[in-house]
Amino acid sequence: MAYWYNIATQQVETDENRSRNDDVMGPYDTEDEARGALASARENTEKWDAEDRAWEGKDEED
Repeated sequence: MAYWYNIATQQVETDENRSRNDDVMGPYDTEDEARGALASARENTEKWDAEDRAWEGKDEED
């Protein structure tokens, strides 16, 4: 079973009750992973931004 995180309702959804709009993130293997979707997305964005700055030769404080 796949799990989804609905950013509009802030609820975890399954395939059976998943919203069919752009407000869902996933799929995730577990309910806990879906519940942590926003934190995971934030961590990934910060990591990728740091990698971009390093690749461009910029300090993190620029």
